[in-house]
Amino acid sequence: MVTVSELAANRIKELREKEGLNHDYNVRVAVEGGGCSGLMYNLDFAAEPQPNDMVFEDKGVKIMVDKKSILYLAGTELDFSDGLNGKGFQFKNPNATRTCGCGESFAV
Repeated sequence: MVTVSELAANRIKELREKEGLNHDYNVRVAVEGGGCSGLMYNLDFAAEPQPNDMVFEDKGVKIMVDKKSILYLAGTELDFSDGLNGKGFQFKNPNATRTCGCGESFAV
């Protein structure tokens, strides 16, 4: 299961509205090879789940994750920070054994 913090849920709703997307658009989270630690997070809006997607709902936000990515993302919380030390979405992934300095890539 993938969850979202209150801050992330609010920011996702704001972005969806700002981009003119209706509530049929959900968040797609995926893991891809790359980055300085070996794996990277990919976050985007999508209207429909793919055939191999798992769909989770938390705090009014639907999150779609393909079955391959859920192996890396199980138990992850999507958070958002707008503080002085960085702004943007952050993944709190209990499966990551190492992350890069920017937090955009990880290893398991």
